[in-house]
Amino acid sequence: MAGNGLITIGGLARACGLTASALRFYDDCGLLVPVRVDEATGYRYYSEAQVERGVMIRRLRGIGVPLEVVSEILNGDAARAGRLLDVHVAELAQRAREAAAVARVIKEEIGAGVVLSAAVLAAAIEQVRSAAALDREIPVLAGVLVESGADSVTLTATDRYRLSTRAVVPVRPSGGAWSVVVDAGELGGIGSWLRGLGEVTVRASGEGLVLTGGGSERRCGTIDEAFPDYRAMLAGLGAVRTRVVVGRDALLAVLEGGAAPVVFAVDQSGLLATCAGQLRPGSPGYADPLARLHIPATVTGPGIELAFSPETLRPALVSAIGPEIMLDIAAADAPVVVRSATDGELTTLVMPTAITDSKEYGA
Repeated sequence: MAGNGLITIGGLARACGLTASALRFYDDCGLLVPVRVDEATGYRYYSEAQVERGVMIRRLRGIGVPLEVVSEILNGDAARAGRLLDVHVAELAQRAREAAAVARVIKEEIGAGVVLSAAVLAAAIEQVRSAAALDREIPVLAGVLVESGADSVTLTATDRYRLSTRAVVPVRPSGGAWSVVVDAGELGGIGSWLRGLGEVTVRASGEGLVLTGGGSERRCGTIDEAFPDYRAMLAGLGAVRTRVVVGRDALLAVLEGGAAPVVFAVDQSGLLATCAGQLRPGSPGYADPLARLHIPATVTGPGIELAFSPETLRPALVSAIGPEIMLDIAAADAPVVVRSATDGELTTLVMPTAITDSKEYGA
């Protein structure tokens, strides 16, 4: 209080629930003018009678009444004020109806889901879900992230040693973006159903992922945990130093029937594959001519030696598209990008294993 029945701007702000800056604004626009302004200090002082006007301004602005209408309501008679309020409320009601109509359309577009080729989706599921973890130590890694956007539906899975991601172009896109983590085990049982359809509609609901087609429906449960930021993982990959284009079947033949790591010596002549634990030709005790196998390949970049566990590399090759595989190698201890040489829709990262027996190889 300022004495003489006057109130400081801070006192009026507290009394009517406005800020001091709002009161200065209302003074500048002539809506709530102080009764006195100190010429020396510029301090504004108000009368106690202005508290009621300040409260009224706050309430009118709280329901969105424009400033010019607030002035007319406060300065006109009661009948005019009532008419102006009725008009404003009617406008609010109309905007609310219009907003509700737009919201219904948006909800319908989102709820309608995205339409995909059922065969393409079945293939994408088979390719990606093999990278999901088989155990439930980290539950979210036993799932497949399904993301729907404006231009594609992307499926991604990782078990920390592999990462597979594939984008599928919709037949008809949906109106909204959404993402869910689907239990990989549940996705594995719908492949035969999908292959019997032409198109399938996919949408997310509170109950999980819903797939509809051919007059029937399948629902897959979801995992309510945050999926790892795989895009950051992809963005953080080192620059490719060596690129290899090699026949998929030739690589698979080396990996079949064994669990021991396989060491690949990469140079301009191709790949020289050696099963870990076997001795190289010329070493004492060497007897198995199949222990070291040359695989023709097109190699760009410097030579490198790296090793893979068959149980890690084999699924990435099996799920790849086409007869040839492209390997992008940054380093022997960095994830290797495995792609189809003819179709880049599927991308898989495979982590090499350490070469622990290099001394035995004479390296």
